[in-house]
Amino acid sequence: MSAQFAVPNARRYALIGARVLDANLRAAGAPVDFDGFATADILIDEGRIAEIAPAGASAFGESPRLSLSGRIVLPLFVDVHTHLDKGHIWRRKRNPTGVFDDALKAVIEDRAANWSAPDVAARMEFGLRTAYAHGTTAIRTHIDSVGPQTRISWPVFAEARARWRGRIELQAAPLFTIDFASDASHMAEIEAMLDAHGTGILGAVTTMVPGLSEGLGVLFALAERKGWELDFHVDETADPAARSLKFIAEMAIERRFGGRILVGHCCSLARQDDDERRRTIDAVARAGISVVSLPMCNMFLQDRQAGRTPRWRGVTALHELKHAGVNVMIASDNTRDPFYPFGDLDMMEVWREGVRILHLDYPFADWAPAVSAAPARAMGLELGYLGKGGRADMILTQARDFTELLARPQSDRIVLRSGEASTAEPPAYAELDGLEGLSP
Repeated sequence: MSAQFAVPNARRYALIGARVLDANLRAAGAPVDFDGFATADILIDEGRIAEIAPAGASAFGESPRLSLSGRIVLPLFVDVHTHLDKGHIWRRKRNPTGVFDDALKAVIEDRAANWSAPDVAARMEFGLRTAYAHGTTAIRTHIDSVGPQTRISWPVFAEARARWRGRIELQAAPLFTIDFASDASHMAEIEAMLDAHGTGILGAVTTMVPGLSEGLGVLFALAERKGWELDFHVDETADPAARSLKFIAEMAIERRFGGRILVGHCCSLARQDDDERRRTIDAVARAGISVVSLPMCNMFLQDRQAGRTPRWRGVTALHELKHAGVNVMIASDNTRDPFYPFGDLDMMEVWREGVRILHLDYPFADWAPAVSAAPARAMGLELGYLGKGGRADMILTQARDFTELLARPQSDRIVLRSGEASTAEPPAYAELDGLEGLSP
């Protein structure tokens, strides 16, 4: 950033003229622009937000000041759906066609051949360092939990969670197909691993298999017994007959499930007729389920046929869900693996591309929480907003409105953590070269 954005080297200082999205400021009478921004002054003291007020409303004494002149200040990002255990394996196991089935096959093969504890740990650490540098404060990852991999990966996750405590809040959910729920020995191992190393979240991949209802019943019953949350991969297909989302919502309503439920993908919802989609969305809203769309990965995978231009964008009916009162959000999903060969766990990129793919604009302010406060709610965290008394964790940008914010990658952003400018940089890919099969 330019010199006028040099963060004061002081424990107490003020940001003057920051453009923020803050309902409290609007309630206090601060003028709001077309995009939903109010201009604020923010006092940072000992790493926390001591005061945030409409611009000019507070003097802040003799504190050093940083004039932002209407530049946008954001809360840190929350990335609610990732796969840290899969990340960065593309070089040794490519997806030859780009379709979902071949991605799944490639991951299964690479997992069996290479996913030792050191391999998973190194790639997971790489991903966390990357997300941290970009300004993410919380991540939920899915952990492949089938066969011997369950016992390998969960202790690795627990060690990473302890190592990153205070920097990134880390949660995890197990990942296996719903048919495994009928295997008592598998479920006993899942329960043991989550008891020892988990974060109270249970989940699976749901598809329209014959035992779907029975498998869901097993997972709901276990989550109820343990007081756990649920997190499902749902209907990641263009087939309009895929309706496991409705099964989940109806079961949650029937059982009066009291825990949080998050569902991801739900691609087929956008392919169903209006009446069926409306009925499903109504059930999702009544069940209090949150929905995360993965715009970059699903645009890559869905409706892919060799020699044919895709006819749809692969994403779910996010606007209709939001209109029904559902807590909706977007997230990174896969990173440089057979499901998605791109990505960098940069929620600024996810937001920018999500706005383009899903039309998350008009008004921009209504959709901005999809990368911060909304996923934080789904994770049960008090994060994703700027508020008095909270940690001074935020992102300073050069942008003055949403078009400037989303037109560029914001690679010159300044990430503040506890009021101090972070010096973290994304790690070099060459650091992974020592892992089997990942050198150029």
